[in-house]
Amino acid sequence: MPAVIKLVTSDAQLGQLVRETGVHCSMVSAEALSILAQPGAAQPDVVIVDLRGQAGIPPALALMKRNHPATGALLVATKLDPALMLEAMRAGVNECVTEPVSVSDMQMAIKRLVGNLAPAVQGDTFAFVGAKGGVGATTVAVNTATALARAEPGSTLMVDLNVACGDAAVFLGAEPRFSVMDALENVQRLDRAFFTGLVVRTKSGLDLLGASGRPVTGNFDTARIRTLLDFCSGVNRFTVLDVPRSDTVALDSLDSATKIFLVVNQELATVRTAARMAATLRQRYGQSRLHLVLTRTDRRAEIGHEDVERTVGVEIAHTFPSDYRLALQAMNKGRPLVLDGQHELSKAFTAFVRDLAGVRAPVLKAEKVRVAGIFGRLAPRKA
Repeated sequence: MPAVIKLVTSDAQLGQLVRETGVHCSMVSAEALSILAQPGAAQPDVVIVDLRGQAGIPPALALMKRNHPATGALLVATKLDPALMLEAMRAGVNECVTEPVSVSDMQMAIKRLVGNLAPAVQGDTFAFVGAKGGVGATTVAVNTATALARAEPGSTLMVDLNVACGDAAVFLGAEPRFSVMDALENVQRLDRAFFTGLVVRTKSGLDLLGASGRPVTGNFDTARIRTLLDFCSGVNRFTVLDVPRSDTVALDSLDSATKIFLVVNQELATVRTAARMAATLRQRYGQSRLHLVLTRTDRRAEIGHEDVERTVGVEIAHTFPSDYRLALQAMNKGRPLVLDGQHELSKAFTAFVRDLAGVRAPVLKAEKVRVAGIFGRLAPRKA
């Protein structure tokens, strides 16, 4: 679909110049900017605001960026003095062009915004939610993401939506400098260059946007999380989400998810909770996107696979055998267990990824890897 651009100006010549860049735009009045700023207003891809002859940035522009951080904002100014630069940054402006305005300058600014904020091809997003603590949701998410990254190098991002207390980095042996909190606090700045600086490439080749080690200082609404996840799926072939089960804002932000996996085991309390969660997720996202994965499967358990499916109302997409010792050792080493392909649990993840995304993970041989001892990993990182 072509980009939708609104031009806030009364200058017909500027309108003609924007059209000469090859895009279609509609000229609107300054009053229309106030309408665009409303929370429920339909948004264009880019809003261009003509500041020439004005005292400063319209308050409605800053309000629009707060309510709709994914909307690109481009200023046309007579000159870019320090005071205007500071005001523009505070308002969340993405681009600025100054007089004399040329077609090529305008074209490049629009191209950067449309390219960064409206990717043409969306990748697949797989969300994993544990029905109860301790079912292994993070283990499943981390190993699924790692297997995808090994199958298609450079293709996969993992996002830990447990914003303040997620453990994905521990499972991957990574120590990120930045976190998902930094991304959510700066969604108006999201582009490839900025985002690349936030993620860390793990030893297994997986990119990680991990949880923060600092307290959460703000409430992140669904609009910010959706903007982040939409961007992630636009720049990655696969995005894997570790979603906290108790965070209703995160659970309400999974619109971009291709598939949502509810992770369960065969314990009564887990199955009952899963049934309630499935009802909510089914109502929000539909039956077709919701799937079950069963961890620590036990065919001799009192609660069988059919009992789980009947109670939760969702078919089991995949099962993983029980190997608690192996999973614990892998976490303590910071090395995903799927990298040691000789175990049944590792093979189960390889098969799951093959069914999930149609990719074939490489055959991995067990290898001796030097890893820091567990107490070494507990030590604080040197500055």
